Order: sequence, then C-alpha cells, then structure tokens
Amino acid sequence: MTRRTETHLLGVPMRRPVQLVIVLTVFIDLLGFTVILPSLPFFAADLGATGILYGFTVTAYSVAQFLAAPLLGRLSDLYGRRPVLLLALAGSALSLALSGAATSLGWLIAARALAGAFGGSISVAQAYLADAVPEERRTAAMARLGMAIGTAFVAGPALGAVLAPWGFQASAYAAAALAAANLVAAWFLLPEPPGRLAAPGRTGPPGTGVLLLSGTGFLTMAAFVGMETTLAFLGRDRYGWGPEAIGLAMAAAGLSMAAVQAGPVTLLARRWGDARVAAAGAVVMAACLPVVPAGPAWLCVLAVCVLSAGNGLVTPTVASLLAAAGPPDRRGARLGAGQSASAFARIVGPAGAGVLFDAGVALPYVAGAGLAGLAAVTVLAAGNSKAVSVGNEKA
Repeated sequence: MTRRTETHLLGVPMRRPVQLVIVLTVFIDLLGFTVILPSLPFFAADLGATGILYGFTVTAYSVAQFLAAPLLGRLSDLYGRRPVLLLALAGSALSLALSGAATSLGWLIAARALAGAFGGSISVAQAYLADAVPEERRTAAMARLGMAIGTAFVAGPALGAVLAPWGFQASAYAAAALAAANLVAAWFLLPEPPGRLAAPGRTGPPGTGVLLLSGTGFLTMAAFVGMETTLAFLGRDRYGWGPEAIGLAMAAAGLSMAAVQAGPVTLLARRWGDARVAAAGAVVMAACLPVVPAGPAWLCVLAVCVLSAGNGLVTPTVASLLAAAGPPDRRGARLGAGQSASAFARIVGPAGAGVLFDAGVALPYVAGAGLAGLAAVTVLAAGNSKAVSVGNEKA
C-alpha cells in the first residue's frame, strides 16, 4: 500500500478534525509558554538575576531548542509523530511546573532549558500536518499553524498580565495546568497520521535545498528578532513610548502576521508557488526594516506591522518547502533542522542587534534589511535546486 493510498483510506474522513486538533494543540502549548513571559523578568530579578544573568535565563530556552529540535524531528521519523508530540507536551507541562517551583536562579535557568528542549514540538506538529494533508493543501495547513502560534503570542502575554498580580508562581502553575490538560486532550484526540516510518540508521547529510531553506529561516528570524530586541529602546528614546505602547505595537504586529496567515498566504502560494511567495515576504521585510527608525511614530508602527506581515508570508511557505524537500520518512528531521536554525537566530540575533543599536540607532534595521534581502535570494535558489539537490517526496 502506498503512502497516497494510506492517506486516502485513513486521512480524508478525518482530515479537517485532525488539522483542527493539531492546530489547537500547538496553540494551547504556546499559550502556556507565553503566559509566564510578562512576569518572568521580575521573578528572575527576585532570584538575584542581573541583566546578563537574565539574558542567560532567556537564552537557555533557545539554546536547548537549537540542540533538541533536530533530535525530536528525527525521533518522530523513527517512532511516529504522535508519541514524540505527546512527549514534548509532557515536557512542557513539567518545565512550567518546575519554573513555578524554582527557588534559585540556577533552577529557573534549568527549567527554561527543559522548556526549550521540548519546544521542538512545533517542527513535529509541522511534520504531522504535512503527513495528514495532501500536498496542494500543505501551505494552507502550515499557515493555520503559524496563525495559531502568532495568536498565542498575542493572547498569552495578555493572559499573563491578568495573572501577574498573583505573582509568577500563579502564572507558571496556571500554564502548567493548561499544558497538562492539553496533553490529556491530545492523548485522546490525536491519532498517528498516515505514512511510513523511517528505517533505523537511514540518515545522510542534508541536501543543498534543505541547507538553503534552513538558511532562509535563520536570516529572516535574525532580521525579525533584531527588530523585536531594539524596538522598545527605539520607542522609548525617540517616541517616548512606555511598556503599554510597546505592547500595543507588538500586539498589532502579531495580529498583522496572523491576518496574512489566515488566508492571503495560501491564495498567493497557489498562484505563484511557495518559493516566490517566501521571497516576496523577505523583500517586504527588507523594504520595511529601514523605515522603522526613519519616521514619525505612526510610520514606525505601520512599518513594523507590514514587515511582520512579510514574515508571515515567509514562515509557512518555507515550512511547506522543507516538508516537500525530500522523502516523507525524513520529513521530521528536515523540519527539525529548520526550527533549529530559527532557534540559533534567536540566540545570536538579539545580541548582534544590541551591539549595532549601541553603535547607531538605525544600524540593526539596516543590517536586518540586508539579511532579509539575502533570504530572498536563498529561498529562490532553494526553489530552483529542489528537484536537483533535495529530491522529492516519492524518493
């Protein structure tokens, strides 16, 4: 029985419910993660964190995700998407409970590292969707997943702000309870998607296309987090913004990204193809980044929203390209590599942007524009090399 036949027999009757379940699973998982963000710096300070130690606390998550995402993706190829996704959800619940129970900064950093190690669930969820839907609907499925992630990053901090008066522990334990409930729901509602498992030991170096696509993800993420890292300082120094204004600007950016992923990216990809849409999104980012520090406050917010929409074009299309960039039984490894590249951008991007900002307010935005422009080149090169260097799904 071929994989396409398996999908026809097992996937078609449940395709819509399964998509909804996996998207809601990821949304609730990320909601729990983001709930603690408003209170985390204050709790870390209570445990004795200085600025640099708080930086280690935040970076621990991305470092662990950078290391673990390829492993989780490969494990999902070998043992199935469902068990690895359930493992990741259990790890998220445990890490949040340990964060709430932390009595020292070292404990908190370790808990955040544990959260990052199991934060590779996004790539497993992407591989799950790629297995469960036909190729022509893959980009739409990735866009819905991206929309869920973006919405969680808007709703989670808002919920965290509501819980903040009760302290960090209240936020962390509420998030842990949410994650535990998510695990239970996924256990009962989430079947294993159709498809074949990888043969043990069947590995090899990634193809040229995979490297180019992972590089695209790194470049656009580095450009985007450079903006995220410095926007608060720019807003404070140039426009007199406080935390509320910064929060509203970032919420507007998140909603812009989610709006693009709610429908337009799918329509554009059907018409122009994933690689061209991703390149267009990167070009939009490159055009908007230098505008962010260059005008009045309204233009800054508009530029942030439009470049966020551009990023919303890049993320699902690159994920769809990675899913299609080789044999299905190594799809998890490819998507894990892509998420690892993005995590690495979240490690080096903020530090690099901070150094550039101290040297000149506009520099991180100009540098980010250069990175985004290069990403447009790499994703088009990946699209051109896909059939030659990466292989195809029938391999």
